[in-house]
Amino acid sequence: MAVIELTKENFKQTIETYPFVIVDFWAPWCDPCLAFTPTFKSVAADNPDIVFGMVNIEANPEIGEYFEVEKIPGILIIREQAGIHTQIGEISAEALAKIIDWARNFDMSVVREYYAQHDKQELD
Repeated sequence: MAVIELTKENFKQTIETYPFVIVDFWAPWCDPCLAFTPTFKSVAADNPDIVFGMVNIEANPEIGEYFEVEKIPGILIIREQAGIHTQIGEISAEALAKIIDWARNFDMSVVREYYAQHDKQELD
């Protein structure tokens, strides 16, 4: 899947629809962000089963504010609608691939249990 542009109009639907999303927070004035974009797109091409999206925090400040993005480039790994890892700064393709491998193997049972408990408390 190609890298998609994530906006306030499609962000929520994207993370609700797809079980594994990797988000790159960037801005057009950020030189390290622009330098990282080819790496991000290359790794996306190597992982077609994952949705890769880019959020321009200048055009979509609400998303950056919601996730408390203070430094860019910044990556957020989302599985099953839960943020499981953040990475700040430009990284190599090899480092991003290792993070993806870690995220693929992350035990989501802890996250599922947390949400099950949370849902149960809301019903009580």
